[in-house]
Amino acid sequence: MKILVLQHLDVETPGSLLDLFKADGATWDTVELDRGETIPDLRPYDMMTVMGGPQDVWQEDEFPWFKAEKAAIREYVVNMQRPYLGLCLGHQLLAEAIGGTVGKAATGEVGVMTASKTPAGHVDPLLAGLSDPMTVLQWHGAEVQSLPESAVVLASSPACAIQAFRYGPCAYGLQFHVEITQATVDDWAAIPAYACALDSALGEGAAARVRRDVSDRLPAFTHYAATIWHNFKSTWPRTA
Repeated sequence: MKILVLQHLDVETPGSLLDLFKADGATWDTVELDRGETIPDLRPYDMMTVMGGPQDVWQEDEFPWFKAEKAAIREYVVNMQRPYLGLCLGHQLLAEAIGGTVGKAATGEVGVMTASKTPAGHVDPLLAGLSDPMTVLQWHGAEVQSLPESAVVLASSPACAIQAFRYGPCAYGLQFHVEITQATVDDWAAIPAYACALDSALGEGAAARVRRDVSDRLPAFTHYAATIWHNFKSTWPRTA
């Protein structure tokens, strides 16, 4: 198994998913787009995963590499129909690549919160075995606001109607984070844009509270990641 990882910030990695990749004997290539690295030929890869980042999908003037990234995602999921997993910004990029829209959220979500399965989410294999509602880590100020009819919404929250969705048989976007490790909160809180979002949503000193909340739930989060990874693989076509 060969995986292509697209990153937008050096601390926004696949996190706990890397242990799952290793356990399956997978190899992966990481492209750090914010450092000017270019996306390689997509054909050798069995799966693409696209991570979060402090950028917004509409900032193509500030981050011109977004154009190439969106084109690559569109090629991979629409034309090649290969497995895709997008987290946070990667979820939003998938939505835009397939014809959806992304905009500023009326209410950002930061911290340990809940998301509920939709009726479609109850039967989709990706979320099988997870609680409903799901306790998840959120850290976003933008959201997917619409999707084409060919996409299916799998989870939502009071502040964000599209928390998870599927396009085709094996392309998924998750607004929340499943890749959490013990270092996640400290790594992200050190990023000015993320620290600002954290303090704005939860007040000064919020990092310590979120760190504690994540630490208390880390075994459950790790279980979520393993369950979603196992479920995700079950959707792949046999040729992938």
